Amino acid sequence: MRYGNKLLFLIAIILLCGFTILQPKTVDDFKLKNTDGEWISLKNYPNAKGFIIVFTCNHCPFAKQYPERLNALSKKYKALDIPLIAISSTDTLMYAEDTYDNMIETAKQHHFDFPYLQDDTQSVGKKFGAQKTPHAFVIWKENNLWSIKYNGAIDDNGGEPTKVIHDYISDAVNSLLEGKKVAVTETKSIGCQIHYRN
Repeated sequence: MRYGNKLLFLIAIILLCGFTILQPKTVDDFKLKNTDGEWISLKNYPNAKGFIIVFTCNHCPFAKQYPERLNALSKKYKALDIPLIAISSTDTLMYAEDTYDNMIETAKQHHFDFPYLQDDTQSVGKKFGAQKTPHAFVIWKENNLWSIKYNGAIDDNGGEPTKVIHDYISDAVNSLLEGKKVAVTETKSIGCQIHYRN
């Protein structure tokens, strides 16, 4: 196979494998502005064993079904040193509903029990490989690195929370707290596509 054909074959394989092959295994710290005006990074939580990071937004109908569940997750796990952090990486030029001022109103309206950070450059969303809203990640501290242990949907029923069978986030975090391997490490996030400017 000639070099050019080999290169085309490799590109085709990467495109077919898609998101999974591009998903990072570890992530770096970041520093983003919260809706209360404070700048938040993972270093704000020196005792954290891990984090639940959820990429969400204001405008997406699917994301709008999760504020109560996010508050519940935050209350359940922050006492166990697993804080929840929500991040909006949405392009505000496309969706005016996702501007910083509107994020402030959303946090107040739903009494968010967790930071809601604006990723205005979209750099953090890109580094995580966040695709949809909501797209959730569980990261865990290993050898001073933040390893991604789960990414995908929050649970298996966005529209009807009473009919949820698999709480993917809770299952992952509970396994990690018990020193076990996460059984389901990746699912498909369902919601509105995050459009990256470049």
